[in-house]
This record gives sequence, structure tokens and C-alpha cells, in this order.
Amino acid sequence: MNGWAWAALALYLGWAVLAFGVRAVVQRRRTGDAGFRGISGRPGEASWWAGVLFVAALLAGVVAPVAALAGLTTVSMAVVQGAGLVVPLAGMAATLAAQTNMGASWRVSVDAAERTELVTDGLFTHVRNPVFTAMTVTAVGLALMVPNGVSLPALAARVTAIQLQVRVVEEPYLRVLHGPSYVAYTARAGRFLPGIGRSAAHLP
Repeated sequence: MNGWAWAALALYLGWAVLAFGVRAVVQRRRTGDAGFRGISGRPGEASWWAGVLFVAALLAGVVAPVAALAGLTTVSMAVVQGAGLVVPLAGMAATLAAQTNMGASWRVSVDAAERTELVTDGLFTHVRNPVFTAMTVTAVGLALMVPNGVSLPALAARVTAIQLQVRVVEEPYLRVLHGPSYVAYTARAGRFLPGIGRSAAHLP
């Protein structure tokens, strides 16, 4: 049992270092800016809650395997946990690929006064938020590896935070910034999966 928890903890920490630490270093070397913009909005606003939930979910991702190592009851399902080992690896690879596709436009949260290029190629060709999709896949896999009373609520918090961040913070920002170009993009690319979540009002 502890083997799955140790594996989940190692994978999660490795993913966090690559997705945020290494990516920030690469971003700073290329652009002079690490790309972190902090939590958006004022306390109590939906955009603020998106950031707070996201941070809480990230922290809970570490707490879940640690709690399992400390003795918190974890459902033992070898087949599910084995599949869970493959899922986060795929999610980690997709996260790095999507971040690479973003190039200089990569950011953590947004600055309303900042102008970035609209990325529509690579993994962004058919999905508008492949980084968040990949992060969700990673979180699902890790929850499967250590299914307990911390990992499952953390997964729910992560999904809720991503939905809020995309719908309340990032989409309005991109719509204002890029106008018709972004509207046209939303009509052909799904929100998190190809063909799902396109802007129906603008479909041909």
C-alpha cells in the first residue's frame, strides 16, 4: 500500500517541479519574466475563489499521499491503482507539451493590463485549454493511485478551480484582448476536449 503512496508522492512532486519550477526558469531565460501573475480578483469574487481553490488543490495533492503514508485509510484496488500509474505519466507529458506550445505566452493566471499572443497551434489547434486538461488527467491518475478522503476532495477542488479559472478569468480576458479572433477560435476549438464546449452561437 505504501508503495503506491510513495509513487504518487514522487510523481506529484516531479510534476510540480517540472510544470511550475522548471517551466518558470525556462520562461525567465527566454523572456526575462517567470510568468507568475498571482491570484486574480478581489477576495470573495469568483476569480479569487478560483485561485484560492487551485492553490488548495495543489497543496492537497501532496497531502493525499502523505496522509496515506501516515495511515489514512486508502481503498486498495490494484487494477485501478496500476492504471492510475499510467494516467498521470500521460498527463505530465501532455502538460509539458502544452506549456511548450504556449511559448512566450505561458502564464500562471492573468494580468488584465498585459497583452499576450493568442496560441492556436500544436495541442491548441482543437482544444483551447490543453494545459488544464492535462493537469486534470494528472490529478485523476494520482487520485486513482491513492484513493482516500483527501485525494478525492482534492480532485473535486482542482476540477472546480479549473472551471472557474477558465470561465471567469481567462476566457473573458482573452475575449477582450483578442476580440473576433478569439471568438472565431472558440467556435472551432473545444474548451477542454476536441469538439466539446465550442461557442455554439458562432458555429457554422
